[in-house]
Amino acid sequence: MAKKFRVLYYVNQFFGQIGGEEKAGVAPTFEAKTLGPALGFNGLLGDEGEVIGTIICGDNYFNENKEEALEYIMNVVKEQKPDIVVAGPAFNAGRYGMACAGVANAVVDELNIPVVTGMYVENPGVEECKSKAYVVSVADSAGGMREALPKMANLTKKLAKGEEIGLPEEEGYIPQGKRLTIFSDKRGSQRAVEMLLSRLNGEAFETELPMPVFDKVEPAKAIEDLSKATIALVTSGGIVPHGNPDRIQSASAQKWGKYDVSNIDALTGEYYTIHGGYDPVYANEKPDRVAPLDLLKEFEKEGKIGKVYEFFYTTTGTGTSVGNATKFGVEIGKELKEAGVDGVILTST
Repeated sequence: MAKKFRVLYYVNQFFGQIGGEEKAGVAPTFEAKTLGPALGFNGLLGDEGEVIGTIICGDNYFNENKEEALEYIMNVVKEQKPDIVVAGPAFNAGRYGMACAGVANAVVDELNIPVVTGMYVENPGVEECKSKAYVVSVADSAGGMREALPKMANLTKKLAKGEEIGLPEEEGYIPQGKRLTIFSDKRGSQRAVEMLLSRLNGEAFETELPMPVFDKVEPAKAIEDLSKATIALVTSGGIVPHGNPDRIQSASAQKWGKYDVSNIDALTGEYYTIHGGYDPVYANEKPDRVAPLDLLKEFEKEGKIGKVYEFFYTTTGTGTSVGNATKFGVEIGKELKEAGVDGVILTST
């Protein structure tokens, strides 16, 4: 029987079954067993490979103490001598994605060991490591775990056995930005003409070099006289009235809310945060730390600005898709423009 290849698995505190946000600050630990997704992943490897252990690290700890976290993690990798490292999947969890990316880059750069991870295409970790690791494209939430793990396992088996990895659309990973030499029975000029004819005839065609599409937003003109301007306050920091009356989601927001602040001078006392992914203690103690209504009201009294707009707008940013964020911005912007607002203070966490 052939020797099994060895997989070392990395997860955060939640998937490592230590705890939720309250455990996001835990330092990395190593368990010589399969935990969380590593258990299901191990089963998918069959007789070809095995997960030899699980590294667990709090998302906050990794991102706030990256050097210390990587020192411990790399020592474990060197001691365990895996054939491949697997991280996640992180779905659309930004801090988790950045941690997986940090681990992936260090393992590939320092030890030249292949790494497989899984992320939603909009996770910020994708851009950090896609050129070095294989980032399988997965859903935006853990509800897609059943579909993510088999894709990651199949790619892991190919890498571990030294098999040729196919194109991104064939294997399910996010394009790495690499150009590969391939052989074709048609010259480039002929292929280009055929693509052009297909396009002109309304037929299906596929470009050989997809180009990135970027949003271009024309900057607004500067406000000439702030002392006469109406300024609105908008935040993605999840500051809402007590009870969260509009039931705005704490992550992957599907909606935004607006609240009348015309008769108050600060958010403290009546508001709190429902935003997931950061320590809420200081925001709950003084919500104006996230959305500074108190300072804007002071500026209004001092004549530095003309007026604070009567409504305050809010949503949550963690895990929120680019599509929804764009939609929120268009909707809120339309309201503000129609109300004659001159400028916006936009804050996050």
